Amino acid sequence: MKIATVGDNCMDVYKASGKAYPGGNPVNVAVYLKELGADSAYIGWVGTDSYGDKMIKAIQDKGVDITCLSRKEGKTAVTFVELVENDRAFGEYNEGVMADFSLTQEELSFIGTHQLVHAGIWGHAASYYSSFKKRGLATSFDFSDKLNHSLVNTLPRFVDYSFFSYTKDDDFIRLFLKKVKNLGSKIVVATLGENGALAYDGEQFYQCGVVEKNVVDTMGAGDSFISGFIYGILDGLPVSKCLELGTETAAKTIRYFGAW
Repeated sequence: MKIATVGDNCMDVYKASGKAYPGGNPVNVAVYLKELGADSAYIGWVGTDSYGDKMIKAIQDKGVDITCLSRKEGKTAVTFVELVENDRAFGEYNEGVMADFSLTQEELSFIGTHQLVHAGIWGHAASYYSSFKKRGLATSFDFSDKLNHSLVNTLPRFVDYSFFSYTKDDDFIRLFLKKVKNLGSKIVVATLGENGALAYDGEQFYQCGVVEKNVVDTMGAGDSFISGFIYGILDGLPVSKCLELGTETAAKTIRYFGAW
């Protein structure tokens, strides 16, 4: 299977240690998918600074296709991170060169050679989703915890698999998932932190609990879940098994510092 991920990348800089780890939803998803056995490509921009060097090498070392990873004059995006009882808390975010991100026709054609394209809420890729669908691509999108974002009302008709982050399985999130499904998505998924995950396909809800592991750092857990779920979908697994694969993939990520 061939999957392209598009948009934001950033160096996650941990304030306490000063250590920096490569990340960003599309980057993380591409790396995790490659580890699962898929052919993945990442399309985005990095700066001409040392963080840009580190980002390129890290992604390349993971075997992800970086044919369309571009360097632009300026700084690579940075997110400052703190750990609060091993749970990551995001601080200041400097978007760097990614603030002006756009796709060329050549890059759109390259993306069109894949089965599925994935992006996230911060990646400046939402405006291309109608084009992705016209090209016959399957699509997924991570809305993160921005349940009130304006894109929630306009993007799902172009997104087959919509992902959200919430806290628990309650009436609100179930109604919300139904709403997004009615707006056009095939399957809508909410990761619920320590309360597992919930999915809705228009016919029924599917639930999956977490796999208990020693938590070192939750960075990347949601992205690794998305990767496992997408892999399962493209592998033809039923929704319940996709949830399980997403959960198992996330359980591996929380055992170490950084997203990967």
